[in-house]
Amino acid sequence: MSLEFELCPGRMIGGSNPCFIIAEIGQNHQGDIEIAKKMIKMVKDCGADCAKFQKSELEFKFNKRALERPYTSKNSWGKTYGEHKRHLEFSHEQYRELKKYAKEVGIFFTASGMDEKAVEFLHELDVPFFKVGSGDTNNFPYLEVTAKKNRPMVVSSGMQSMETMRRVYQTVKKHNQNFCILQCTSAYPLEAEDVNLRVITEYQKEFPDIPIGYSGHESGICITVGAVALGAKVVERHVTLDKTWKGSDHEASLLPEELAELVNSIRTVERALGTGIKQMLPCEKACHDKLGKSVVAKTDIPKGAALTIEMLDVKVAEPKGVPPEDIYQLVGKTVSADVAADDSITEELVESYGKKVKS
Repeated sequence: MSLEFELCPGRMIGGSNPCFIIAEIGQNHQGDIEIAKKMIKMVKDCGADCAKFQKSELEFKFNKRALERPYTSKNSWGKTYGEHKRHLEFSHEQYRELKKYAKEVGIFFTASGMDEKAVEFLHELDVPFFKVGSGDTNNFPYLEVTAKKNRPMVVSSGMQSMETMRRVYQTVKKHNQNFCILQCTSAYPLEAEDVNLRVITEYQKEFPDIPIGYSGHESGICITVGAVALGAKVVERHVTLDKTWKGSDHEASLLPEELAELVNSIRTVERALGTGIKQMLPCEKACHDKLGKSVVAKTDIPKGAALTIEMLDVKVAEPKGVPPEDIYQLVGKTVSADVAADDSITEELVESYGKKVKS
């Protein structure tokens, strides 16, 4: 197991690699392949790494009664749920066309396989990785079949418990070393108090040898940016061209300008995370030169006097003297020349000063 692996050809995730940003088009294309292509181009232009869809083989995902039940929602594309889903489902040939278009545009393309038959098709389609939606995360036969395909996997965890996620980890790990788990809450749209970003750090403790990420359904971008600050190595957000369109996902999706802002904000936060090494940086030199304080003489100090703390003060001084953090090292040491009150105590004035460069 590794904290980093190749999720897509030439694109590593985890470790110090940039966060991988998945734009979930899902079924927000309204069943129109031209809209789907427009959305692929949009997410590429916004800077996302991957355009993702949802592929179902409906008779394998739903039983007959589920497909035949009346569907009278305002979001319905048909009289029954089956008619509704068939309107939104692209054919295998259309998926091949979309994958080809994504390659032309220059963005990675994949889909959530919503049932085992769909996973078989996506494997044949040669997607770079499988996305496991939250609805299949506790579907252990499905997980085993998918993991055995030996493609990288991204596993969402909405509607699951930590106990279940431990089983998910062990099940996938047995067959496939290259996978990551995303914290997710399955509500659309998602309220801030239900996001539970702290689960990211809990996952990092529970599963320290795989990357951890975040799949969000909230409004806006700040929570997803916060997830990256907590260490999310993959993020996924739904996208749309119009939040008023028919469909339950649009309200929880990002418009193009929001996606572009999210990408830019994530890249800014990544730059801001730094190395974790605390030290004075070159960019701080100007401030230090102007405002950094030094040890100065509180009173006149004659040559040869042994310094006491009562003789010393700390001020912004010219020239720069001994830094304040070393003031106690000066106590008991002698000065090699007279020092007037309010003058800097420089390294050269103090005999055997610890930081004095020896020739």
